[in-house]
Amino acid sequence: TADDAEPVLIHDAARPFLSADVIAALLQGLEGADGALPALAVADSLRRAGDDFIVGGVDRDNLWRAQTPQAFRLKTIRDAYAAWPNDEAATDEAAVVERAGGRVRLIPGDPRLLKLTYPEDFAMAEALAAPRTVVRIGQGFDVHRWGPGSSVWLCGVEIPHDQTLIGHSDADAGLHALTDAILGSIADGDIGDHFPPSDPQWKGAASDRFLVYAAERVAARGGRIVNVDVTLICEQPKVKPHRQAMRERLAELLNLPLDAVSVKATTSEGLGFTGRGEGLAAQAAVSVELPG
Repeated sequence: TADDAEPVLIHDAARPFLSADVIAALLQGLEGADGALPALAVADSLRRAGDDFIVGGVDRDNLWRAQTPQAFRLKTIRDAYAAWPNDEAATDEAAVVERAGGRVRLIPGDPRLLKLTYPEDFAMAEALAAPRTVVRIGQGFDVHRWGPGSSVWLCGVEIPHDQTLIGHSDADAGLHALTDAILGSIADGDIGDHFPPSDPQWKGAASDRFLVYAAERVAARGGRIVNVDVTLICEQPKVKPHRQAMRERLAELLNLPLDAVSVKATTSEGLGFTGRGEGLAAQAAVSVELPG
């Protein structure tokens, strides 16, 4: 019948990592053969043993490790099993077809088609089944000038100071740089694209809204922020007394462990606009994991 010519793939459920490429190769290998199976060449040296001691070697040339699935025409495998002795156990379907005089073709196997037999095999299986990720790096930079005021916002913390940073929002340069770094890690533009200074609704806005928004953009892509690193560049105010509070605030906003958040400060040794006390600069770096 027409069904007799249909290909049948017989698979071992203990080999869960079957790829479409192996199936395609099996169907192609079945042409002009009575069967096809994936196999890997034996790479390790082989030894015979008796009473826990080696008693001889085994030539590994022409030795292959058979895998599944194995492919046959429906009539071929039916007829082969009909001819198989009832008192014998077959190691696999290829052995049944071979006993019946069939020719079974080898195709290149797949190392990922490991057979889950021993407890330690499951550790390898869990590693193979783990979601694949790619790591992205983003960096951001922001500058604001000083103006009259009594406090400054840096990395989400308000610090008493005899000046403030001037900007359309609260001018938190640390959060702005970090927001840009996160958006950059997913190639999603910059803070000005999402919160344009021409839009009056962001006048005086708290910059933690921008940061949380950027983090949500990462999450929407199935990603997660791994760690962040912010450097503040200024002569004043002194950052060190407030650094721990800044780290804790960033960790809270981004839902990160504290050891994944770094805040540092440096001066420009009196050089440039920061050295002259005209403004403050911030730069940030972030690493993000996204689905592969």
